[in-house]
Amino acid sequence: MPTIHDFERAFGFVLYEAARLYGKRFDHKARALGLSRAQCHVLFRLAVNEGANQARLAELLELEPISLARMIDRMEEAGWVERRADPADRRARLLYLTSKAKPIFDRIVALGAETRGEALTGISPADRDRMIELLTQVRRNLSERGTLEPEHSNAGERA
Repeated sequence: MPTIHDFERAFGFVLYEAARLYGKRFDHKARALGLSRAQCHVLFRLAVNEGANQARLAELLELEPISLARMIDRMEEAGWVERRADPADRRARLLYLTSKAKPIFDRIVALGAETRGEALTGISPADRDRMIELLTQVRRNLSERGTLEPEHSNAGERA
């Protein structure tokens, strides 16, 4: 007889559900700016790393370059970002926020703070700090493993 697992307290389930609900709340707020959460994330990373090329920005966002390229295409069409020629490499383009995006950056930060405040209501500052430390370690653990361990496949097992 299978054992019953308390999914409501399972780490992965709780983490996924909290992130899903947090993202949903932020998405709702970001729509007022005409942006998606993913676009806000790109603008935030780009504001901190303005002048990066698409490959570097994709690396920072942990996205496939082609996925980011499509998003940048849409954001460029909407006037949020611009591509400029890289003086050191004629093939490369460097990414910059437009004058339209710069004032929105502060609003994105404010929306993040507002959403975070809602999510952390009733949690002490010490517990908040500890939770951030622990989740940062989880992210670091998983990010490092993703780059250090080869992916396993069943292909070799069939042989």
